[in-house]
Amino acid sequence: MNHTAEEVAAWMFGEMRNAGILYQADAVEHIRKNFGEHFIYVNEKGHASIDKEVKKAFKKLHGGKAAWDRDAFFWGWTSAIKT
Repeated sequence: MNHTAEEVAAWMFGEMRNAGILYQADAVEHIRKNFGEHFIYVNEKGHASIDKEVKKAFKKLHGGKAAWDRDAFFWGWTSAIKT
């Protein structure tokens, strides 16, 4: 089955909506197993990362209400949503 970047992004959004946080390592592993290797690439620092089209679709879904934590490698809701 051929999945789209939008389907992967929708899964990511659902995970974040349910848990409040989404770790990149967990997302990479799930995406690789369930959506396909082509949605994963190795970035310039040698880390497995999520395809830019997926991240773009994910950003559209959360509408800026989620933030990327560069130190801990996860997405979480911004404080604007928690209040």
